[in-house]
Amino acid sequence: MKYLGAFRLRRFWLLLLLPAAFALDLAAKASPDFAEWYAVTVYPVYAQFFAAITGLVPFSIGEFCLIALVVFLLVYLARGIYRLIRHKEARFARLVRFLSIPVLMAVCIAFLCVTNYGTNHRRYAFADVSGLTVRESTAEELYDLCVALTQAANTLREDVQEDENGVFCLSASLSDSAARAKTAFNALHDDYPTLYTTGTPKAVVFSEVMSYLDISGIYCPFTFEANVNVHMDDVAIPFTMCHELSHLSGYMREDEANFIAFLACIRSDDADFRYSGVYLAMVHATNALYSTDYALWEQVAALRSEALRRDIASNNAYWARYDTPVAEVSNKVNDAYLKANGQTSGVRSYGRMVDLLLAYYREQTAA
Repeated sequence: MKYLGAFRLRRFWLLLLLPAAFALDLAAKASPDFAEWYAVTVYPVYAQFFAAITGLVPFSIGEFCLIALVVFLLVYLARGIYRLIRHKEARFARLVRFLSIPVLMAVCIAFLCVTNYGTNHRRYAFADVSGLTVRESTAEELYDLCVALTQAANTLREDVQEDENGVFCLSASLSDSAARAKTAFNALHDDYPTLYTTGTPKAVVFSEVMSYLDISGIYCPFTFEANVNVHMDDVAIPFTMCHELSHLSGYMREDEANFIAFLACIRSDDADFRYSGVYLAMVHATNALYSTDYALWEQVAALRSEALRRDIASNNAYWARYDTPVAEVSNKVNDAYLKANGQTSGVRSYGRMVDLLLAYYREQTAA
């Protein structure tokens, strides 16, 4: 009985969040109807509110909180161990109190992950709500898509700026580009009512760290922020901004966020965004063709303009510099995380964007 006092902490009521999170996750897994209802009625109410609040701050609150959390845990751990060693009286009670903080923090994080992220993984596929018909396609259809995207990229490349090395560079500042990304994304709302956000993409200060982890952007479900790696080549930044806004609007599957980003970019009035969207779509499609039919890929590759080749070479060289064991571990962690959230093909689910592109181009061609 003398040990029961250690468990009489008022904060332990937070443990109730864990079964609540499990219940919500199970309900979403069991019923896509429920998950979609949650994604279009409950999630937007608080997500748009908090995204608007955190959007008032120009820097990433999520990045700051992550750094603060690491510092706090290190200090807390050192202080707690010191006290446990120095004070022998009521050591069990002290140990319980010491462990309660990180345990309850983990419970709160798990709860927020489910409410602000995980549940939306179970919603209807974007293809279903957008009316796109996704089906298996032939290598010839994929080839035609790659030709169309490459030719479009060649044309759009003529309308954008380049740096002293002849590589694409943004014509606007990062803050202006972020505002344009929000405008481009929300312009989709009329045709796709489930797409809307009050958030604005944010540049990450320690962006190069993200490159070491092979991450171009990340949605923070705790601060409702679309964080972007701005250290990478400019050609990927507009697309990534729209990709992370897709997550913020409630679409968590990576393949869908890629496709939605493509839609936002190509419909934009900004030449940088149109080129970025077509460029990344071309990369995804031609990578798929490379694995499917190398001879057809060579034919497509031959169509690239010199300017487009420079952008591809620069982007490939950038990521090659960060192809380290750290990036490999990060990729495996991301793969496991995607599978845990219902994306059963893991990182390979990124490739499914091509199926959506094929469905979109079939629809455009038939119109």
